Amino acid sequence: MLPPLLEKIARAKVLVVGDAMLDRYWYGDVDRISPEAPVPVVAVKEAKELPGGAANVARSVRKLGAKCALFSISGNDRDADTLERLLSEEDIRCHLERDKLLNTTLKLRVISKHMHQQMLRIDFDCPVSKDARVKLLDNYLKHLAEYDAVIVSDYGKGGLGYIQEMIQAARAASRPVVIDPKGDDYSGYRGANLITPNRKEFETVVGCFRDNDDLVRRAAKLVQDLDLGGILVTRGEDGMSLVEKGGRVLHIPAHKREVFDVTGAGDTVIAAVGCAWAVGSGLEDALHLANVAAGIVVGKLGAATASPAEIMHELGSVDI
Repeated sequence: MLPPLLEKIARAKVLVVGDAMLDRYWYGDVDRISPEAPVPVVAVKEAKELPGGAANVARSVRKLGAKCALFSISGNDRDADTLERLLSEEDIRCHLERDKLLNTTLKLRVISKHMHQQMLRIDFDCPVSKDARVKLLDNYLKHLAEYDAVIVSDYGKGGLGYIQEMIQAARAASRPVVIDPKGDDYSGYRGANLITPNRKEFETVVGCFRDNDDLVRRAAKLVQDLDLGGILVTRGEDGMSLVEKGGRVLHIPAHKREVFDVTGAGDTVIAAVGCAWAVGSGLEDALHLANVAAGIVVGKLGAATASPAEIMHELGSVDI
């Protein structure tokens, strides 16, 4: 069922709203320890910049073939210019509410080129003003009707001060809302069609689960308490677990392959589900697509994406 779904996705229009950031990578050789402290010295030889956070979700949506727009908040700086340029090059419509009092969120990763290993990550964050959040909401409400589905990518950077208003507006417009949550309180996501925490994020909210039955009980209670359509818990090598409002439960095993870097896997899952729902796909097919795409992404370095061609190739060698 996935090849026809990929063809349909090419006609979809998906709106991504959330915390966009710029990912900067410094690659270099590591061949000695610093004489100043017991740390490796990385001699930087190469630099690369990619859209990160919600912007990587938008990249994943576009890579799957759907048309995509990103609404977010940034500083009024060179990093925002870079982010807009990179997204434009991938044919992603970008609406950044620029706040001159902010710095655009930046994640700098230092990577050993020889070992293909991340040595260090440095984050540059800045609080977001209420005025910028209000402008983001206004822009969202203005353009919501132009899109088939909404993906909310919450990285906890403060840009999503009005998630409830966004969810309610989407429900009123009959647009499905998929949310990648953050934090220890999910009450702000009340009414969403689906939330997609990873295992650690889920257990932060409901406590540690012992087995699948315990996971289902805890997830079902959260679904009921927050009037959610469902919860999808991504569990790394243990696959994914879906618990829906109507009582359906699905445990989908992960594809067995070498994990190179898990960066961006969650972004890929939510992008695939959002794209599938945008064209009216059932959730089971959406999750199979997400599982295959995420398996491709973890085999790459950095915040990677999966294309329809890569997915089709994977389907030719993996029984889903």
